[in-house]
Amino acid sequence: MNIAQAKRFTLEEYHRFTELGFFHEDDHIELINGEIIQMVAKGTAHSTCLRNLLRELPKLVGDRATLQCQDPISIPPNSEPEPDFAILHNRDDNYLLAHPSPADVLLVMEVADSSLSYDQDVKIPLYAQAGIFDYWIFNLFDNYLECYSEPYQDNHGKYGYLNKRIVLPNQVVALPCFSDLSLNLNKVFPLRPNS
Repeated sequence: MNIAQAKRFTLEEYHRFTELGFFHEDDHIELINGEIIQMVAKGTAHSTCLRNLLRELPKLVGDRATLQCQDPISIPPNSEPEPDFAILHNRDDNYLLAHPSPADVLLVMEVADSSLSYDQDVKIPLYAQAGIFDYWIFNLFDNYLECYSEPYQDNHGKYGYLNKRIVLPNQVVALPCFSDLSLNLNKVFPLRPNS
């Protein structure tokens, strides 16, 4: 019996498809482990959290690092996620010559409601295997921040993070890359009106 297998793409093939016009700027896709993934539509809480982070993070980070929002990080050989936010080392070319690589990343952040299991089950091993030291999930389903740090590989070849810390929405959390900078989560998590 022949079993059909999905074609997996390399970063080079993915970039070539983009150059040839197979994808458009408005397509919400990313390359994960060789598969082209259609990203889910954002709910209002997700969009509000993004807007709040867009307001707060630039004030905090300033010129000390480069902040990017929903832009690619190249993870060879076959992944190019577009996390909601990433804090990157400053680079002279401002990433004009190439998308950031894992070595450029100080912190990756995802905002998750309907994408929560994907951000936990797929993105955790992806970022850990790439050696990205710190990964945050703004968990809108449970209404708290999940802070992951210290990537590892177990005896079975699976990747994950040694540490997971929960930070509540009424707390303040230090940025792992700049311990003197703290993010007030009261200003990030969407406030739910009292009914």
